[in-house]
Amino acid sequence: MAISNIHETLLLYTKQKALINDQLSSNMMNLLNSSKQTAESQAKYNDQMNDIYYGYYESDPATYELLTEQCEQEHELTLANLNSWEQELELEKNNLETRLNEINTFESSWTKLLQTNIKGDFSYGGVSQ
Repeated sequence: MAISNIHETLLLYTKQKALINDQLSSNMMNLLNSSKQTAESQAKYNDQMNDIYYGYYESDPATYELLTEQCEQEHELTLANLNSWEQELELEKNNLETRLNEINTFESSWTKLLQTNIKGDFSYGGVSQ
């Protein structure tokens, strides 16, 4: 009876690990997407700055200054939002990894208990160790 209960507990841990691994996969994809969006935002910013430079630097310095400042502020806001999202994802990833490590530890303990119970139930000569 005890052995079957331990097996059920181990199956529960296996299920929990699978769910956490699925969440970790989603989290890692979101981290990848945030990195991609950061790169895309930087490329867009660079293109806008080039357009502003070649369009207004020599012909209209006042407009150049205004557009440059506006573009920089928009870019900084976008990067701040992306960095905030990335930090949330990192925190979630760390929490999931901690939970996974805890489950692995519990699973290891229950596996050792199962081995001990099996060894005790099937020891030769009827003497349990």
